[in-house]
Amino acid sequence: MAYIIALNPIIIGSEADKNGNLLSGMPKYLDAARTQVDWAAVADTKMMVAAGTALVAGLMTILMGAWGRYPLAIAAGLGLNAMLAYAIAPQMTWPQAMGLVVWEGLLITALVVTGVRTAVFRAVPPAMRTAISVGIGLFVTFVGLLNAGVVRKPAGSPPVELGINGSLMGWPIAVCLTGFILLVVLYTRQVRGAMLISILGASVLAVIVEALATVGPTFQPDGSKNPTGWALNVPSLPSLSDFASPSLGTLGKVDMLGAFSPNGHFDLKIFLGLLLLVFSLLLADFFDTVGTVVAIGQEGNLLNEKGNPEHLQEILLVDSLAAMAGGLGGVSSNTSFVESSAGVGEGARTGLASVVTGLAFLLAIFVTPVVDMIPSEAAAPVLAFVGYLMMSQVAHVNWDDVEDGIPAFLTIVLMPFSYSISVGIGAGFIVYCLIKLIKGKAKQVHPLLWGVSALFVVYFAQGILMSLLD
Repeated sequence: MAYIIALNPIIIGSEADKNGNLLSGMPKYLDAARTQVDWAAVADTKMMVAAGTALVAGLMTILMGAWGRYPLAIAAGLGLNAMLAYAIAPQMTWPQAMGLVVWEGLLITALVVTGVRTAVFRAVPPAMRTAISVGIGLFVTFVGLLNAGVVRKPAGSPPVELGINGSLMGWPIAVCLTGFILLVVLYTRQVRGAMLISILGASVLAVIVEALATVGPTFQPDGSKNPTGWALNVPSLPSLSDFASPSLGTLGKVDMLGAFSPNGHFDLKIFLGLLLLVFSLLLADFFDTVGTVVAIGQEGNLLNEKGNPEHLQEILLVDSLAAMAGGLGGVSSNTSFVESSAGVGEGARTGLASVVTGLAFLLAIFVTPVVDMIPSEAAAPVLAFVGYLMMSQVAHVNWDDVEDGIPAFLTIVLMPFSYSISVGIGAGFIVYCLIKLIKGKAKQVHPLLWGVSALFVVYFAQGILMSLLD
């Protein structure tokens, strides 16, 4: 899971809010036209995000082990941080965006305390739980391939293509492919720490390539674009002076109310629009955990005869508190990681594994300067491989039964194709309820699932609702 310390800063540490400011509060651009990036400010921000990511992950993972008593580790959620960086922050300031994350954490914690989240967890049919897990795996794979430039969005049609004009060109992509081959070799030979070794190996190779070939970034300081450059950050060795006391500058930069009254007064349209955003975060976080807890339990044989883990209430409560902690720490909503399956695969069966993992995260705070030498091309192979690990669960779906197969299919494919975890989950739930209704089996659907599906209908109709507000 150590890759999240490198990847989270790349995702949320290099994106600007509506005012052009980074998460640290520093301006991202050197000019008013926003064509010249202040790479020093981006690097400093990423260091802060890296340290904050390790701190929050360490504390919440230890809490999961001590209180949840489950071999489940917690860190900044990949789908959630992407939603925050690319969909929410551009509409407001970063502190306001983190405020929405805290609100989401408060709401989801309230659902756990009242027993609603636990009840919904148990109401989700097994096939849909599996589909959510597999869909998330494909979504993460797609994110990794996009970040590395292996898959890109061309200027015209088709919507996506392989590399540059259908060809894999440039040193960065070569580093990515080398990292993936290394990972496959190590994993096939059952080498422990294969994913981390792959990231480190590809990063060292990237530093050497940059030193010899001077590839440079994709987006040049003068505003021009180099298609064969490094996608998000240029790999280089950190200096000894970088290993000073870690900066935790993202902690506490939260504005809980500013997003709801950006002009100094209450606006119903803005309020309802933000409710939809919080609702989107809540649904994504809510059901990410459903798939992850089940996936870990299935791999470790930790589920009871009803398909639920012991201490479910405690597990969900810690996960909910982690969402809030992620917002307060300025590192995005934290959630349970399916990569915990690596620990379960090595024999972890109790919360002790999470305590050890959490302590390792806390130690990692002091080596975050190495993050800036890790390009997205070095982390991408791991993301793609995580998709493979999660894809293995697809065998648990009965594809011959349309009642399970069609909703599961929609859930799995719509997550990467729509670039949204929530869309996949919502479409699957709605179609599942619809098929049961058509076949006269509506009573087999848990009432809570009907309610959640109705909420998703509202979610999908948000464009219509916003137009009505206009």
